[in-house]
Amino acid sequence: MVAPQLQRMLDDWRAEDDALNAEIEQMQPVDGLAADPAFRVRTTVLEDALGRVQVVTPEQSLLDLDSLCGKLGRDLEPLERPELEKLVQRFRFDELPALPELTGLTAVVDPAVLKHERIYVSAGEGGYFLPLSRRLFERALGKHSKAVPCAVPLAHIQVNRDDPDQDLQQINQAISQFTSLRITQRLEDTLEMPPLPETAQRIINLRCDPNAGIPELADVVETDPSLAAQVVSWASSSFYAAPGRINSVQDAIVRVLGFDLVMNLSMGLALGKTLQVPREVPAGFTPYWEQAVWTATLSGALSTAMETEDKPAYGLAYLSGLLHNFGYLVLAHVFPPHFRLILRYQQANPHLDAELTEHFLIGITREQIASQLMDVWNMPAEVVTALRHQKNPGYAGEHADYSRLIYVATQLLRAQGLSEGPAQSVPEGVWEALELSPVKAEETLLQLLELSDEMKGLAAMMASS
Repeated sequence: MVAPQLQRMLDDWRAEDDALNAEIEQMQPVDGLAADPAFRVRTTVLEDALGRVQVVTPEQSLLDLDSLCGKLGRDLEPLERPELEKLVQRFRFDELPALPELTGLTAVVDPAVLKHERIYVSAGEGGYFLPLSRRLFERALGKHSKAVPCAVPLAHIQVNRDDPDQDLQQINQAISQFTSLRITQRLEDTLEMPPLPETAQRIINLRCDPNAGIPELADVVETDPSLAAQVVSWASSSFYAAPGRINSVQDAIVRVLGFDLVMNLSMGLALGKTLQVPREVPAGFTPYWEQAVWTATLSGALSTAMETEDKPAYGLAYLSGLLHNFGYLVLAHVFPPHFRLILRYQQANPHLDAELTEHFLIGITREQIASQLMDVWNMPAEVVTALRHQKNPGYAGEHADYSRLIYVATQLLRAQGLSEGPAQSVPEGVWEALELSPVKAEETLLQLLELSDEMKGLAAMMASS
């Protein structure tokens, strides 16, 4: 429960100072449920040309990187994920404790941490925490620590999770404040978005035609040679293990994928090509299309696993998953300098969902801007709702099951390191509303994990289009 390196440090303290002996003797590690989040601390390792710094902040706060750099007069950047993993492995920890004396790094601590009489720090393994008195914690900071205000309490970051009526106003405000774009009547014009691909527009129109069938869909897809090739390749992939050769789009629809999936897959692929995937992303981040494919496939599979006759449509659940992170591309397109800043803050705050860093830096989230665009483009209401409320498990309005599926899929994938952000515990009410058991959801995920190579192949196929 306590990492060996940490235990040795505690034993050394006991040997050096009799006054600490009794306190350390009585100290017992506790699990995450017993460690009050309000008194937990976390650590972030930053570096620049002058060396590395270990920053200690309250767990329920955001590390304001630029504020810290300004106060220290340094150009600190978050340690790249592979380098951080090397550091953690060097000390044989599961997670780096917020105890700079262990690492020998210079410590910077937010003063809010030192206001508490008892402070919970990671025990280094197993998800356990050590309750330290303030006296013990200050000793663990080392002799050269500095107290520098650099943390923003999460209570001060008011993300708009459940009021879409305010989205457009907040988006326009962000555009006015952080870009030179001109506000117009049409959102897609304001954002200077590339025009909606003709193929996507034709598929949207096809959705509204009750008489449309396989020949009409195949005709639309085949007018875009790149898309047609991708649909045929998708159906031919080992993930679907279709017998025989797939020779045409119609073949892909009839024999393997089905009308609903091809229509939604084609729409997702067409929309995905409207914007470029950012190339400058931090090392270790899950690639955009890999995350999209995992979320789409798992969301569709979870919809099938629901124990109710009134299930969400598989194809729409799949499309929602495929586009769930489309707002990431929009932010990169509309706010280029600030997008790079958002990525830096995400690196420095991996314990927080990206919506918090986005709102803190530009006043909106990717979910708000993507759902507004989907609505403008006349995408299905199910998709608009799924994208907007995917991080709001309390949403219970129309089409809520689609946003719940994305939420559950995201948490399951985050726990496996296949989606960016911290995994959250899915509320019981979400499972009940979906009529889906956690055990069944885990079984569904495990079945997909056995096809990891095939999933990566599908993602690579999308990324290369």
